[in-house]
Amino acid sequence: EFTGGADVVEGGITIDAPEIAENGNTVPIAVSAEGATAIMVIAAGNPNPNVATFNFGELAGSASASTRIRLAGTQDVMAVAKMADGSFVKTSKNVKVTIGGCGG
Repeated sequence: EFTGGADVVEGGITIDAPEIAENGNTVPIAVSAEGATAIMVIAAGNPNPNVATFNFGELAGSASASTRIRLAGTQDVMAVAKMADGSFVKTSKNVKVTIGGCGG
């Protein structure tokens, strides 16, 4: 839904997350993509994979956001950004969880 079926290319977006999260209940992440109008964070291994969508207007100082998310277990955290020109970029990072956060 987020991309509307458009092609998504690798790169142009960064995700900062720990390699190992001792507790899946509170995993800190940060995402950024210069020139993005929206960034969606996805944790495919969670019961509800859509974690968050951040929207950036013209007056936003930067297209970046940080938060804490819950992860059910070790998995890839993905970020997809919609750029101002209508294109989409993506990246992912594997996070190893030692104590599950979604009923694990």
